[in-house]
This record gives sequence, C-alpha cells and structure tokens, in this order.
Amino acid sequence: MVIKMGKYFKKVPGERVYLSPMNIDDIEIYTRWLNTPEVMYNIGGAYYNNTIIASREWYEKKFKEERSHLFAIVRADNDVPIGSVEFLELEHIHGTATLAIFIGDEENRGKGFGTEAMRLVLKYGFNVLNLNNICLNVFSFNESAVRSYTKAGFKEYGRRRQAYYLNGVYHDVICMDILREEFYQDEK
Repeated sequence: MVIKMGKYFKKVPGERVYLSPMNIDDIEIYTRWLNTPEVMYNIGGAYYNNTIIASREWYEKKFKEERSHLFAIVRADNDVPIGSVEFLELEHIHGTATLAIFIGDEENRGKGFGTEAMRLVLKYGFNVLNLNNICLNVFSFNESAVRSYTKAGFKEYGRRRQAYYLNGVYHDVICMDILREEFYQDEK
C-alpha cells in the first residue's frame, strides 16, 4: 500500500503518536477507511457511501471552519496518519464537547495508539480549550473501545438501549464522559 504523504505538524506531541491538523492530500486514505466495514460499524456510518468527492467536500468545509478541532492521529516513528480525532458540539460557555475518534487500519488497532491519542486530545481539551466535561458515545459491541475509553478515565453515565441497528441486531449506545478534575486525578 502506497500512502501519499502530506505534511504534518506536531500540534499535540506524544510519545508514540501526535495530533496534527489534517492534510487535504490524505483524503483518499480517509475515504478508504470510511468505507471499511470495521471502521464504519464502530463509528455508526455503515449506511453511508463515502466517495472521494464527498469526502473532499466534507473535509474542505471542516478545514474552513474557524473553530474546527479535527486532528489526524499520526505515528511518531514514521509520520504516517493512522486515524483521526475530533471535538464536536464544542460549547465554550458550558465547557463541554463531544469526541469522535477512530484508528483506520487494523494493524494499528489494539496497540495503545488510540488510548495515547485520547489522552493527548483530552489534555488539549482541558488545557487549551478550557473544557470541563468531555463526552463520547460508543456501541456496546465495541468492547475494545469501551476498555480503551475506561482506561483513559471515561465513566459510563448512561445507556440508550437498542438504539443502533447493525446487521439484523439492535445494540445499546453507551454514553461516557470525563471531567477535568477526574482526568487530572488519574494523571497523578
């Protein structure tokens, strides 16, 4: 597999990964990931047909947003993007936001890259964006993600029962969040 390399910036540096503003040259790789069943099932988009044209338009719109906080997750050892993380529904008055994250290729999953990226984006959210509560939703069948989020300090605060239909089965949507004070308590 040949990946067209863009230019990345260590906006939020870590040990094994860093967060960089996304590069428009990477649209093909993100479109490929967003058409991979394992990725789409886990982020709730199995019903979308993602084309390069549609992806380019969506990303270009995101790039133009003044307050977009969409990052590529980039491996530090080879400067190759492996996924993305984004703050959605950012409310500065209330100090809240919702996170969305995914790791694209299977070979990069289960190795702690997502957990490190989550810790980096939480630190960015609490320190730079002055957030107090960050939440996310995860599907009950995605047990590895639930473990990763729990390891990063998230706690379940609710569950929407049988709210996600996939391949003939209804699954629960688990609602998780973390407070600034909990994050720093866990960091000690």
